[in-house]
Amino acid sequence: MLQAGPAIDIITPHITDAHAIDYPCLHTGFVCEMALPRWAPIHLGPVAIDMSPTKHVVWLGIAAILCLITMLMAARAHARTTFGGQRAPSGFGNGMEAFVLFLRNEVVIPNVGPKGDKFVPFILTLFFFILFANLCGLIPYGSTATGNIGVTATLALITFVVVEIAGMREQGRGYISTIVYWPHDVPVGVKSFMTFIMTPVEIAGKLAKPFALAIRLFANMTAGHVVLLALIGLIFTFQSYIVAPAPVAMAVAISLLEIFVSLLQAFIFALLSAVFIGQIRTATH
Repeated sequence: MLQAGPAIDIITPHITDAHAIDYPCLHTGFVCEMALPRWAPIHLGPVAIDMSPTKHVVWLGIAAILCLITMLMAARAHARTTFGGQRAPSGFGNGMEAFVLFLRNEVVIPNVGPKGDKFVPFILTLFFFILFANLCGLIPYGSTATGNIGVTATLALITFVVVEIAGMREQGRGYISTIVYWPHDVPVGVKSFMTFIMTPVEIAGKLAKPFALAIRLFANMTAGHVVLLALIGLIFTFQSYIVAPAPVAMAVAISLLEIFVSLLQAFIFALLSAVFIGQIRTATH
């Protein structure tokens, strides 16, 4: 039988936010907390906005730094091999170049359409930033910032703004047709009726896209940790070391699967963003 001891939660801190970050130590169950600074809230009329850093904010910053370092190393390796007389980059630079070219040639250009190269930096930034943010939640004492609906909603909102601006720049005055439904091949009376019915549907469709992006990423990154918590919880539910090997083995398998899920969800977010940009650039009624 298992002996009762101090409660140590090793799963939920990876997805929950707090005003403290975890770090390794030996005297309190291998986990200690360091409080983050608390700042006075900013008051905008009756609304108070707390700008104090939280655990997820810290790990978003770490993900951004890791992303920046990785891209700079890849660019340096590419420049060194390209301008050093070699025909093609090798090693790390070659791998990153293959990754970038795949996203450009297979994700951005086919979905965004003509002149899609100007959207490549945005889609690449989304992909790599989300990937690093996802992976940070899999390391010990890390935290999955993309398991916070506020983070995923912000990423989705940024994408929504880029999508709408892309539609405005591409279609000009025709952009209004993506909001107000106005068919051109039916009588005026039918047009008015269809406009009254379908315009709210068009607006709802616009809002559904960022909502889907936010919820998909949030739910998938949270679900893996919840499954891990359930599996590890089986050991304490049965209070026996006999059943421990099976939940631990399954938890290890789920953790390995989470690496693939982190890559997949970053790819899906980038792919859907490219699709939405391509749709609004070619939207017609």
